[in-house]
Amino acid sequence: MPATSAATAATAVINLDLEGPRISRHLYGHFAEHLGRCIYGGFWVGEDAAVPNEGGIRLDVVEALRALDIPNLRWPGGCFADEYHWKDGVGPRADRPRMVNTHWGNVEENNHFGTHEFMALCELLGAEPYINGNVGSGTVQEMSEWVEYLTRDGDSPMVRMRKANGRDEPWKVPFWGIGNETWGCGGNMRAEYSADLARQYATYCRDHGGNTLYRVASGANGDDYRWTETLMRQISCFGCEATPRTFFQGLSVHHYTLAGPWEAKGSATGFDTADYYRTMASARRIDRILSGHSAVMDVYDPGRAVGLVLDEWGTWWDVEPGTNPGFLFQQNTMRDALVASTHFDIFHRHAARLVMANIAQTVNVLQAMLLTDGDALVRTPTYHVFEMNKGHHDAASLAVHLRTTAGTARRTVGDTELDTLSASASVKDGALLVSLSNLDAEQSAGITLDLRGGRVGTPTARLLTAARVQAHNTPAEPDAVAPRAFDEVAVTDRGITLTLPPHSFATLSAPLEA
Repeated sequence: MPATSAATAATAVINLDLEGPRISRHLYGHFAEHLGRCIYGGFWVGEDAAVPNEGGIRLDVVEALRALDIPNLRWPGGCFADEYHWKDGVGPRADRPRMVNTHWGNVEENNHFGTHEFMALCELLGAEPYINGNVGSGTVQEMSEWVEYLTRDGDSPMVRMRKANGRDEPWKVPFWGIGNETWGCGGNMRAEYSADLARQYATYCRDHGGNTLYRVASGANGDDYRWTETLMRQISCFGCEATPRTFFQGLSVHHYTLAGPWEAKGSATGFDTADYYRTMASARRIDRILSGHSAVMDVYDPGRAVGLVLDEWGTWWDVEPGTNPGFLFQQNTMRDALVASTHFDIFHRHAARLVMANIAQTVNVLQAMLLTDGDALVRTPTYHVFEMNKGHHDAASLAVHLRTTAGTARRTVGDTELDTLSASASVKDGALLVSLSNLDAEQSAGITLDLRGGRVGTPTARLLTAARVQAHNTPAEPDAVAPRAFDEVAVTDRGITLTLPPHSFATLSAPLEA
């Protein structure tokens, strides 16, 4: 590691006996769109491929994602969802009609990866499916029939079609998106019109048998709180039944992290320290955005019956030189990993309202977990953050109160103040897990964990960092950024002390003692 200046001194107070809201495992959800090489060449290689596969699904990708305990997978989009007609993607592959993917690269789509292939993928991953229906160019009937095709048992037109296509038993599909970005690529609608459609489509997305849908209405872009308010005014149907019911159970919001304006997002790897800090400040904005939407929702839904779903988030850079600009392929550095780690700390603090989040996207697109190149597979720095944090899945959150020496752990970035330390904690199955990020690019950070209301046993820790924030993994150097055991942890009378290197992420676990 390069020489660093004097360490920041900080204390993190954690009350082990004051458990907060449960951190849903679905905050660690993923997103797979028919975009670039996410599906074709990423998840799907076809049954005749030389790459090991099961029914055309790439097995090294499945193995890598299973190690993350991936909880759910959103499909088929994104913008693609609102030009996708599901009946084109069932039946014998040779007979499936082709289409043009007008949103992403204007390439021809052969529909070889459709409903049955996606459900087979979810079964291999052990993930729950999150299907996004077509509101932009589809019909109420089309979406209603898709739900019936997937989830209904017994006998009906869609059940007979499913059985004819080789699947006798219905699937469980818990999560259903009612459109995507209806304010933009999903139809360029007004909030009021989109809200009316959400009520209409949700009405005809039926619960069949033992399958209960969690319907997610297409929500706001970033800090558009008016959109959320318009949707929340529509949540209940009073007088239409003997008892009131909610049309949809969740509403979405999308927010991406950039270092600059949309028109000049910058390079994924060729950035300087100023770009890095602008990125970290942009990433921290998600805390204010989630707080704003939650406040609006609390007015109409103080009991929190409706969940907030951040089903698109992550970094967005200029595509890698020489690649199709419509494929959104970008490299993934230590900077991206720290965007992810700070997002998760924020998600944990919002666990009372935030029920799901889906990073964009899983393979070869935007802030991906995995990059494939022929038969090579690379785990990105962001992948390692997901793996190191998986102990938070369904754990009880613990508040972390950070106290820093005056004038430290803060950077002025433009007109904002950036806190350079981030932390969250949880308890599950008799163990404590603490996540810590030092966002300072040059300074180390000495941290004392002041654990109150209980005692812990011997801690173990892992560290993710690199010599430079621009460091990234490639087929030639797949472990340039990879976690390692972190032994520089000491137990003292004050608690547990450790020193985080610059631009680093660490997790610390310890058993709770009776």
